[in-house]
Amino acid sequence: MRAVRQAFLHREPNPQAETISEVLLGEQLTLLEHVGEWQRVRLAADGYEGWARAAAVQVPAGGWSTVTALRAHVYAAPTVAAPVLGRLSLGSQVQLSGEVVEGEPGRFWERLAWPEGWVSRSAFRPLPSTLSELGLAFLGTPYRWGGRSAWGVDCSGLMQVLHAAYGTVLPRDSGPQRLALPAAERPQAGDLAFFPGHVGLMLDDRRVLNATSYHMAVAIDTLGQGQYGQLLERDLLGFGRIQTVPQKGE
Repeated sequence: MRAVRQAFLHREPNPQAETISEVLLGEQLTLLEHVGEWQRVRLAADGYEGWARAAAVQVPAGGWSTVTALRAHVYAAPTVAAPVLGRLSLGSQVQLSGEVVEGEPGRFWERLAWPEGWVSRSAFRPLPSTLSELGLAFLGTPYRWGGRSAWGVDCSGLMQVLHAAYGTVLPRDSGPQRLALPAAERPQAGDLAFFPGHVGLMLDDRRVLNATSYHMAVAIDTLGQGQYGQLLERDLLGFGRIQTVPQKGE
């Protein structure tokens, strides 16, 4: 089954319940339970379970294309003036029909076989050559507890979607992410920096890219500098290193 829309997962079948993660459109999942308009689902990518409003649907078999833009919209027609039918994020999965048209001069559109609608071909642009470069594109993205997209993201969700774009699977939460990676004594660019309940991406041996409620956004902090940087250095638990991060096309 697939997620019919991008939706937050809740701890209980209640819109006021804590959001614990987010499912992206087209993600594979398993339907575990159905209560009214709510479904309890398990995400195939990380095993996370939660409740969402009617998220799981059976989708016709077909080839899948992965969205590589940070965010995009699904339109009712091949023009930016058309009504918006849905939203896409880095990692969303769609089926393309193969039909391509030129809308406004120089803007090409793909008609989707699933879900229904049109999407700009820019949604499938080449990924940056490095994970850090993609991470920097998230600067300023709003912080959102449980979020996994450029519409709103939390610390471990950011690390998960960045690495998934290049083919590396990470657990959903920062604690399991730390346990999954071999420790690194001296940090370098690309390492993950771990703190109690928090994680960030090292851009070099001092600068950390992180989604944080301190800034309520994705920001760069330097260990030991500024009020938040001092807190990070004080609470630092250590670093984890992914041995190989596959690049697009490898």
